[in-house]
Order: sequence, then C-alpha cells, then structure tokens
Amino acid sequence: MMESRSFAVPEGRAGERVDVAVATLLGLSRTQSAEIADAGGVRLDGRPVGKSDRVSADAWLEVTWQPRREVRIEPIPVDNLRIVYDDDDLVVVDKPVGVAAHPAAGWEGPTVIGALAAAGFRVATSGPPERAGVVHRLDAGTSGLMVVAKSEAAYSELKRQFHDREVEKTYHAVVQGHPDPLSGTIDAPIGRHPGSAWKFAVVMGGKPSVTHYDTIEAFPSASLVEVRLETGRTHQIRVHMAAQRHPCVGDLMYGADPTLSARLGLERQWLHAMRLAFRHPISGMRVEYSSTYPDDLQHALAALRAQ
Repeated sequence: MMESRSFAVPEGRAGERVDVAVATLLGLSRTQSAEIADAGGVRLDGRPVGKSDRVSADAWLEVTWQPRREVRIEPIPVDNLRIVYDDDDLVVVDKPVGVAAHPAAGWEGPTVIGALAAAGFRVATSGPPERAGVVHRLDAGTSGLMVVAKSEAAYSELKRQFHDREVEKTYHAVVQGHPDPLSGTIDAPIGRHPGSAWKFAVVMGGKPSVTHYDTIEAFPSASLVEVRLETGRTHQIRVHMAAQRHPCVGDLMYGADPTLSARLGLERQWLHAMRLAFRHPISGMRVEYSSTYPDDLQHALAALRAQ
C-alpha cells in the first residue's frame, strides 16, 4: 500500500536539496528519499521535482512512496558456496553467482549471510541487522571471494582496512574489444545514473573512484583483464569499463552485446573476484586467499579461445 504525506516546507529547510529535505522530514535514509524522487514521487507546489532540486520555505511538499518491507535474514542453504577459510574472527567464502551478499528490499534470492546462518555460523552483530558482519559486498551477478566478520573486533578493524584502502582486491574480467592502452588507470567519479534508480554511471559530483587494469589475454572480440580496485564503489568495474566502451561481456545492463553474450552462453557479466589480501584483524598477519573461475566463466573463456 502506498503512503503519502503533505506539508509546508519549514523555514529552516529552505534551500536544501529535495532528497535531504525529504529524508529529514520523513525520517527516511537519503538513499531511499533519492529513489522516491527518481521515481516521480515528490512534488513541490504541485510540480514534480528531482532529488537535486531545492526546496523553498512554505512551499507545499507532497511525497508518495511504497514503504519498504522489513528485511530479514532467511537461513537458506547454498550448496555451492565454498568456505575458503574460517576462524573465530572471520570467514572467507567463495560466493557463487546468483547469491547476494545480504538481504535487501527487492531481493528474494539466497544470500551469503543467510547461507552462513543456515550452516550454523555466527557472525558479528555490528552494522545494520540485515548486513551484520558484512564489511564489503559483491554483486549477485559477480562470483568470487568475500570476507565476513564473526567477532565485533574483527568487524571494526576490517571496516577500517576497507575504508583506508588497505585491502588488496583483485578481479578478472572479460571485456568487449581491446582496451587502449592495454594497461592503465581509470580515475572517474561514480554516482547514481541520472536516468535509472538501479544503475550507476560516471557523473560529475560522483564519489572518487579509481580502477587499475592490465590486459592478460586478447581475443578477436574481447580481452581478459586483471583489475585492481583502489576504491569500492557499487558496480565500479562494470561502470568504469563501460565508460571506456569496453563493458564486461555478458553485462547487458551496462551495454554489452547480447549476441556475443548468447554465443558464449553467458547469463551474467564475466567478472570474478580472484584474490583478496589483508591483515588479519586480530593477529595482524598478512593473509591472502585466491579463487578459480566457476564453470560458466571457464566455458565462455574456452569459447573465446576457440574463435
């Protein structure tokens, strides 16, 4: 059921962005208020406004939105989720495709946190309830390595390491065409796509985002690249490579060729989190974990090599 609220903008809110004002006045997150504005759910004096428009004192603000359902952790087993390492403070998993990092509104499939709960793992309680123990994420359509904190001390220290860019995150991706130069750095800000609530893009005013890449192998229509992330923005590799006109093969959301994707049998982006290295949050020792390509990515790579 839709909810709706209408009120005059208080004088103290004059000049604020729409998403900031709506978030403050309705007690919503700024992300949710921006999504409401993007969906056309905010009107100012009867006129639809965007999230970055400004409100004025005494203007009549109308907000209509679909309340988010309560997000719960469902203990659903995931048979092909592999435990790479486990101790009292953290667990490293090799996440299969089709599994989200944690529960979220709009996602009804399995999650890493739910799979760990089903397997009897206890994780840290720090963070929002649906993301307890989660210190970084992979897209549901991206496979590979993830670390989850089990103790509160590990959660705090791992979050710090990720925030301070001390964690080494290495991915392999197959992208369309041949990057020029073959090795390089993409330094371009990323923010929400102006035309879609679910996509991201290189935009003015976005968050600083830095991606390093090296070409490993070239094929007639694509290239296998190794990618190292300095930052960890949502969809960062997918957005940066698409912005260079080299989207990940299979990534239809960001402009990949559907004909090539079908020919390779891909139903998701060719992107895999290969290596993860950091200092153990308790012992301080440097640890490193690695993963191999899952079957669907190996099959696509073999098809490219056979061209």
